[in-house]
Amino acid sequence: MTDSLPSVLFTDPRDADATSDEQPPFFTDLNLDQVVGALTSGRKDYDLAAVFHTPIRNAATIRHRHEVFRDLEDPELVREIGAFAGRMREMRRQLAQADKLRHPYQRETWFLDAVATYGDAVGNLADSLERLSPASAGLTAFRDFLTGYRTGDAFTESTERARNLRTRLSEIQYNLHITGSRIRVSAYQDQADYGAEVIGVFEKFQQGEAKDHRVAYRSTVDMNHVEEAVLDRVAWLFPDVFAELDTYCERHRDCLDPTVVAFDREIQFYLAYLEFIAPLEDAGLPFCRPRVEDASKEEYGEDVFDLALAAKLVEERTPVVTNHFELSGPERVIVVSGPNQGGKTTFARTFGQLHHLAALGCPVPGRRARLFLCDQLFTHFERGENLTDLSGKLHDDLIRVHDILDRATSSSVVVMNEVFTSTTLSDAVLLGTRVLKSVIDRDLLCVCVTFVDELASLGPSTVSMVSTVVPDDPATRTYRVVRKPADGLAHALAIAEKYALTYRQLKERIAS
Repeated sequence: MTDSLPSVLFTDPRDADATSDEQPPFFTDLNLDQVVGALTSGRKDYDLAAVFHTPIRNAATIRHRHEVFRDLEDPELVREIGAFAGRMREMRRQLAQADKLRHPYQRETWFLDAVATYGDAVGNLADSLERLSPASAGLTAFRDFLTGYRTGDAFTESTERARNLRTRLSEIQYNLHITGSRIRVSAYQDQADYGAEVIGVFEKFQQGEAKDHRVAYRSTVDMNHVEEAVLDRVAWLFPDVFAELDTYCERHRDCLDPTVVAFDREIQFYLAYLEFIAPLEDAGLPFCRPRVEDASKEEYGEDVFDLALAAKLVEERTPVVTNHFELSGPERVIVVSGPNQGGKTTFARTFGQLHHLAALGCPVPGRRARLFLCDQLFTHFERGENLTDLSGKLHDDLIRVHDILDRATSSSVVVMNEVFTSTTLSDAVLLGTRVLKSVIDRDLLCVCVTFVDELASLGPSTVSMVSTVVPDDPATRTYRVVRKPADGLAHALAIAEKYALTYRQLKERIAS
């Protein structure tokens, strides 16, 4: 961040240049494409997707964003910034409308309105930031900039002249003399206005509510040729004010300050995220600013949950199950086993989402969290069989895993979901063991969802977590994933379900 261009998003201008419109490969696996789609809905003008696509790789910028989020816990500050954004949207609408108009004087008056709207947006926000005194470096720097900018000669001259011109234009009075198809325009010379008198005369004849026979004319911004001709003659009658209007618009064509425009876009990152999580917080789900580490790989998450799934469940008024995890000391790999449809994949997505959201500097879904600031995030989720690919699913799995291990560094995070399911159990054990040992050798942080319980006990680097069921009814999932040794039932239960031999299925068959 420089003194001339304060930013609420970046401390290093190079990070701003590194944003990318391209969606990261892991977004679909982690359902982050759904989250970003919701975040950017209704905000297409701001190009926010690029910011949400691009994680930050330095802890200073993460802290910078955390401070801004902390300031925005003040609802009054959020309202004032929201009002500023609304005025800036109105200004852009006015400028866009001005560009579409044919007549130069009409185009210039719309531009004049846009400048006045911009001046109100800047002035009101400057007053609000002075009064509310945000503490974050980002908002404080912008407040200081705005204080100097709005008292500067350029801003004062452009806004004051715009207001003065609007007042002078609004005070113009003229007469229209309509005779058949001929219209004559003349200066107003204190002619009497008998409108109120005529209405008063006819009021005495009023007998209750009468049907309104007035015709509603179509109202459009564009003027027709008659209106344009009238405006030309009005300008001829008042040459001084319209000449000043021409001069003003020519001199102040580029009156918008790039720092103000940048702030209007950047603050939407925060407003969009807070708006998205508000219904979840109202439903009782916790969010926190995580402790982000760029050295230690010891991690924990308390009451964490899948953000995309939670948004859907809250909308459906369905309870959201939260989970906990912890990695300490040499622990790097979480191996998740347990029955199918028990929340294993959701847990894996949660782990990946947490690391990406933490790298954006956003509050993460959970009561408390400590997360490693990774350099890359990789996912390997099971894909369906591709009938056009003759190499087969196992070959595809091996190629994809090899590519991940080839590109990953010791600072990367890997999320693997149901790898090598297309082969035999013995081959899955062999391949899975070799892959996880490679992950461990590279010191990667990893979550691996698998039906192979043997992978959960490869040494001190691995942690076993198991999706649980209701003890009295093994067919009922709790969707909780807890830290405990793999119980060896995951594969057996999957086989039992396949052949209709589970406790519930047998009980139903006996009862029938």
